[in-house]
Amino acid sequence: MSREAIRIDVCSTAAGAACPDCGSESTRVHSSYLRFPADVPSGGRRVVLRLRVRRFFCPESSCARRTFAEQMPGLTRRHSRWTERLRSTLAAVGLALAGRAGARMARAFGVSISRSAVLRLLDALPEPEVPAPRVVGVDEYATRKGRVYGTVLVDVETRRPVDLLPDREASSLAAWLAKRPGIEIVCRDRAPFFAEGATAGAPQATQVADRWHLWNNLGEAAERAVARHRQCLRVLVPDREGKAEPPAPPEEKADSPWRSERFANRVRARHATVHALLEAGHSRRSIGRQLQMTHRTVKSLADAAKPEDLFRGQWQHNRTSLLDEYKPYLDERWDDGCTNAWKLWEEILPLGYRGSYGRVSAYLREKRTSPRPVTAQPPAPRVVTRWILSRPETLTETEQLRLKAVLANCPELDALTGHVRSFAHMLTERQGERLPQWLDAVRQDDLPSLHTLAAGIDRDRDAVIAGLTLPWNSGVVEGHVNRIKMLKRQMFGRASFALLRKRVLLAP
Repeated sequence: MSREAIRIDVCSTAAGAACPDCGSESTRVHSSYLRFPADVPSGGRRVVLRLRVRRFFCPESSCARRTFAEQMPGLTRRHSRWTERLRSTLAAVGLALAGRAGARMARAFGVSISRSAVLRLLDALPEPEVPAPRVVGVDEYATRKGRVYGTVLVDVETRRPVDLLPDREASSLAAWLAKRPGIEIVCRDRAPFFAEGATAGAPQATQVADRWHLWNNLGEAAERAVARHRQCLRVLVPDREGKAEPPAPPEEKADSPWRSERFANRVRARHATVHALLEAGHSRRSIGRQLQMTHRTVKSLADAAKPEDLFRGQWQHNRTSLLDEYKPYLDERWDDGCTNAWKLWEEILPLGYRGSYGRVSAYLREKRTSPRPVTAQPPAPRVVTRWILSRPETLTETEQLRLKAVLANCPELDALTGHVRSFAHMLTERQGERLPQWLDAVRQDDLPSLHTLAAGIDRDRDAVIAGLTLPWNSGVVEGHVNRIKMLKRQMFGRASFALLRKRVLLAP
């Protein structure tokens, strides 16, 4: 790129100019001089205007300003080295990319600017006008996750954000809504502070509980119910009590949830150290400083009654995999004398297995080499919950048969499945008027987790019925919450509320 600048001569032809303080028009010229404002680059080369402007006398004797320089509307402003066109271009780059990335992009097309100057341009932009929407969606966003939260409001019809609030208090939302009496619909989740704020600030509006949040709440309650009946899931594991199995060596811990004893011993030692310091009277903060641990690590170790409570996921033997639902078949074929991994892999492919041969080989290798009997484990509660929450026609034939076996063995889970599918039909067909009957049916069964959910829904019944009936939802609001996360992280620690608000509301 050539660094030689293009110079363009511009001369004002106006007969006079108005004083910026008192507004008096003057035609008496005091002097003239040159200004060199930079313009938008052209063809990879800088563009500089050589602008001849005049200085006038102020005719008003009471005005404190004796002389003033003329400005060319739409081209220059006082004390600026950029044209208005270049200023607006850099401001648009700053809105899209923030300071550091915006400065790099500006240098790419030939304008040298610092990241702080980009942020100052954003700060100088006029305050955005806040419209009065008819349908507004409200949700929270995190300034500091787990500590500081704000509120974002979105026009659901135009899908554009209309305002940001610095907190998520009910009083702040109520004050914002009270200034806009034309709001008819408020889409929200089931957070109590949003419900209170919407009721106080817009009593004339219909509140709509978001359907995704309702389904998510039902899924969490269903998983808790399945976890309470995890013993019923053992019906899917073949009974092998009659088979002769080699006894486990006494030095092996059959109930150990870890594959790596070295890792387990390290965690046991850390758990014992933390509890010893707690018993000695040390605070969790001082323990973190002494052991160089984060607050979350100290908390997890301190809250665990025993080390075995600390391990989930990859360190557990019952970690779910694609092979889990085919392990009972492999166990039966193993007991029949077939120990060829390749042949067994070929046998389960027509049954729907989509995993690799290596998984099958590793499972059979573990059966050969482990001193303890290795058999299929019952499915995790999360897996069974997925079966219950899914449409029956989307499940594989094997999953349908296994779910049928579980439901036949456990009346409570059978009742849970009926309630979940009834709610799903009510949600997808938007039959919110059936909600009272659904709540009554739930209370008649021994499902404590669903009773808790029903009590929460009953407290917010009108909004839930509206959410299950009306077409409005908070999906567009969730999208803007994710966008706010991206904008906030672009600016690192310089994302003040005022700057973040302008980027959210003014960026295209």
